[in-house]
Amino acid sequence: MIAMAVDTLPAPAATGSGKPPAAGKKPRNTEALTAWLFILPSLVGFLIFTAGPVVAAGVISLLNWNLFSAPTWAGLKNFTRLGPDPTFWSALGNTAYFTFVSVPLTMLVSLALAVLLNHGLRRVAIFRSLLLLPYATITVAVAFVWIWLYIPHDGLVNAVLGAVGINGPAWLIDDNWAMPALIAMSVWKSFGFAMVVFLAGLQAIPQQLYEAAKVDGSSAWQSFRSVTLPLLSPALFFVVVTSIIGSFQVFDQALIMTNGGPGSRTTTLVMYIYRTGFENYDQGYAAAQSLVLFAFIAVITVAQFLLQRRLVHYDN
Repeated sequence: MIAMAVDTLPAPAATGSGKPPAAGKKPRNTEALTAWLFILPSLVGFLIFTAGPVVAAGVISLLNWNLFSAPTWAGLKNFTRLGPDPTFWSALGNTAYFTFVSVPLTMLVSLALAVLLNHGLRRVAIFRSLLLLPYATITVAVAFVWIWLYIPHDGLVNAVLGAVGINGPAWLIDDNWAMPALIAMSVWKSFGFAMVVFLAGLQAIPQQLYEAAKVDGSSAWQSFRSVTLPLLSPALFFVVVTSIIGSFQVFDQALIMTNGGPGSRTTTLVMYIYRTGFENYDQGYAAAQSLVLFAFIAVITVAQFLLQRRLVHYDN
């Protein structure tokens, strides 16, 4: 009787589409709204402090404006001035030299220290803090310290070199050594960030892979080349992209330590843009230079993203 009663109960109405009830949409909408509320401050900041200035630079680059009088229309005149300007090309060359020497050195130093911390000094947290300290220190303070280190006769660098019989140069006023001196300071200043990124990537690599490589008879170098580098390639790619973008915008240390000298050997492109806009009050030409710098960085970044398909290994 009970079975017959159960069988006679009416079946629930079919929804037809198989979709959950309308009430189920509310949590999804709430999640989306919450996500947008979290994103909104960063989005507003990006629009105001990044996208806005880029658009403003594009407009100003088409004007003649000295900050004190009303701007006048210049068209593409400010861009045509770039071609015959030797200082612009010299500054661009100095910036490229700085970038393509400092970035590989930073990568090598930070990767070596990350491997050392991950294996030999894994449990000594104080070493990680000390190595990260230069990155956390403001560039102006670091620059003044390194000026003292580079003093020709009484500086620590030349004192150490003199102890081993090497007569050190006048670093910051020597035509051949001023830029290498800036690069050395910048590598010391920036390696901490890359080291932390590499260390996080190394600690995410499963130890079973190293054990399997060891069973197969791989040496330490073979394990590093076949296991560590491929699985660390996303971190390497991230550091390369951010380091190149940052190096193309080098300004603080060159301004404080050498002021672009000797001559124009350490005048970087951002320094030249600053002098054009705020010392010579040629805002239109400065904006045109900044857009060219933006284009260089964009092209190099896009090229890196195209290359990552062949060089970066993502463990799915």
